[in-house]
Amino acid sequence: MTPAGSRLRHQPTLSIERSLTGVVCGVDEVGKGSWAGPLVVCVAVLSAEVAEADFVARDSKLLTEKRREELFESVANQCAAWALGSASNTECDELGMSAAQRLATTRAFHDLATRHVRPDCAIVDGRWNFVSPNVQRVEMKVKADSESLSVAAASVLAKVSRDRVMRAAAEDHRHWSFATNKGYPCPKHRAGLLEHGVSPLHRTSWAFMENLGLR
Repeated sequence: MTPAGSRLRHQPTLSIERSLTGVVCGVDEVGKGSWAGPLVVCVAVLSAEVAEADFVARDSKLLTEKRREELFESVANQCAAWALGSASNTECDELGMSAAQRLATTRAFHDLATRHVRPDCAIVDGRWNFVSPNVQRVEMKVKADSESLSVAAASVLAKVSRDRVMRAAAEDHRHWSFATNKGYPCPKHRAGLLEHGVSPLHRTSWAFMENLGLR
């Protein structure tokens, strides 16, 4: 496939949004597979005043960290409203990932509701519905972040927001290279754990802890 063809393939649109009625939002999460830091969920409602061709949102996984940062404000400004919800590493340990993901999602919807925005439908990436009962209808779609502009926007906003949290945390937790790995597995992160043990931001119930001999 040509580079141009590849870009077209991953160009999200409003096709799914147009098939739904009422206020439609995109939902995406980041941090589920991380060894440290929070799980973050974003709920994004796009502005009806912006033409589809003008939307700058793209699946965050297809963008570099620098490009995501460059697009963040533009994506936020193209939303009628958006909100974040998070579950801390401690909550992920205590509740388990499924419950923590639901908690973070509920917090995001509650934050949106404080601004009098209550979506009727949600487009969600993947096959598992962690969004109900926060909206009446949930439209599950594998790779929705590369097909739906609402989910692509939520993807960028969630990823950049969490990355900023982890970069800030790196200043006080230097041994685990959070500024570059954002809490995800990598050789430097593994080496930091083996040499210095866990930080207050690590998910100590995760299987990797036992695999590394840390519990």
